Amino acid sequence: MVPVRERNHTSVTFFILLGLTEDKKLQHILFPIFLISYLVTLFWNLGLIILIRLDTQLQTPMYFFLSSLAFMDICYSTSVNPKMFYDFFKDEKRISFLACATQYFVGASLAQGECFVLAAMAYDRYVAIGKPLQYTTIMAPGLCWKMVIYAYASGMLCSLAETIPTFTLYFCGPNIIPHFICNISEIVALACSDTFYSDMTIFIVAIFVGFGSLLVIILSYIFIVVSVMKMSSGKGGSKAFNTCASHLTAVTLYYGTGLAVYLHPSSSHSKTMDKIMSLFYTVLIPMVNPAIYSLRNKEIKESLKKVTKRVAQKLH
Repeated sequence: MVPVRERNHTSVTFFILLGLTEDKKLQHILFPIFLISYLVTLFWNLGLIILIRLDTQLQTPMYFFLSSLAFMDICYSTSVNPKMFYDFFKDEKRISFLACATQYFVGASLAQGECFVLAAMAYDRYVAIGKPLQYTTIMAPGLCWKMVIYAYASGMLCSLAETIPTFTLYFCGPNIIPHFICNISEIVALACSDTFYSDMTIFIVAIFVGFGSLLVIILSYIFIVVSVMKMSSGKGGSKAFNTCASHLTAVTLYYGTGLAVYLHPSSSHSKTMDKIMSLFYTVLIPMVNPAIYSLRNKEIKESLKKVTKRVAQKLH
């Protein structure tokens, strides 16, 4: 604990990010790869949102949640990637204290909000499979909007609960973050004051958001399995599981990466591995989510053909 009288002598006004790598040649190779990945992320997710909005047959709760997920992926990727691209050409990768706090708050809000959206999608699948006759009544537009608003609001509140105690800590130096983003664990490690409340808040939020939403997903799929087992038709069960396959893939990728980061033993924790896992969140997952939900989805394929044909007719 730093005495209060010493806190006015020095303070950190900016942080220095070490970035992905210090190898200049490797940076020049990675820049176009990540730039193309980011542009693909924007194109795929925005295209999916527009397609869902244009086709009335896709105006269902499942696709409503999917468009919300796509919007979150666009915003989350945009909260991190532009700064990372800019830093590829900088020898000293500076970020102001306020900008660092803002980047973390926005990124964490969206990442945690995505956990709740994935949980809402799991519940939607349970109602569709377990209570098909009541599906339209239960998953009414009002409830869907409330669930998405709750996801955004909860993500923001949880992120704010982490950001305030962390960025009100006293930082007296060093100010070097061995990462390409403002990673909260690295920031807390730089604090000169007691980090107990910050550490506890981060832990509680991780339990509430990560394990809370995962519990909802697991319970939803348990009820789905029970519902499928009660079906007399084998084809019906197969169709039910096919509708869940994309969501299960996205959940496995998202939570698998998260658990690998947060449950990794600190004694053998690798900074390089931490950066690689963070790239999954910032680059890979937002880019592949639209593909996961679209490639095996007949409704989206048919809708895309229909919209493409309509546009072609207008052009001719």
